[in-house]
Amino acid sequence: MFNNIGIPGLIIILVIALVVFGPSKLPQLGRALGDTLREFRSSTKGVVEEITDESKGTNTQNPEKK
Repeated sequence: MFNNIGIPGLIIILVIALVVFGPSKLPQLGRALGDTLREFRSSTKGVVEEITDESKGTNTQNPEKK
């Protein structure tokens, strides 16, 4: 999707963001976006680990005792 943007496209997007949000809000928006991506990545990592554990036949959270 973003393969065709290139450097000039990114510069235009950043200039538009600077005009719309102002220079004081851009660091806050960047920080919020980074926190959101970090949380999403950690959540998806947990889901992937659960799926791989289930496919291996082991469940680390609720092991069955026989």
